[in-house]
Amino acid sequence: QVQLAESGGGLVQAGGSLRLSCAASGRTFSSYAMAWFRQAPGKEREFVVGWSGGSTSYADSVKGRFTISGDNAKNTVYLQMNSLNPEDTAIYYCAARPRTIVVRTTSDYDYWGQGTQVTVSS
Repeated sequence: QVQLAESGGGLVQAGGSLRLSCAASGRTFSSYAMAWFRQAPGKEREFVVGWSGGSTSYADSVKGRFTISGDNAKNTVYLQMNSLNPEDTAIYYCAARPRTIVVRTTSDYDYWGQGTQVTVSS
């Protein structure tokens, strides 16, 4: 069993930055694929970025602005978000799957955090 806990969300002005953290406990995540998803009000949960063993995959909407990284020693994955705009406002969820391949579908992830709210004001 893996427990995921996100932190770092908040309110930021357009053009600003935030860094989200996802701490994993229960299993080392070096053999897991980790990902961030987000869900805006009235919309489906969507893939943002995935990470596995140093390989990354980004949604086109965040490419060049968001960066994912991981610290195996701390069992923590980070999401650095720059040049934020109001369209990035959503609840951001950390997810994990016991595979080493990143995929973009929510149903392929076994473990989820509780989410952290990111609000970008214009």
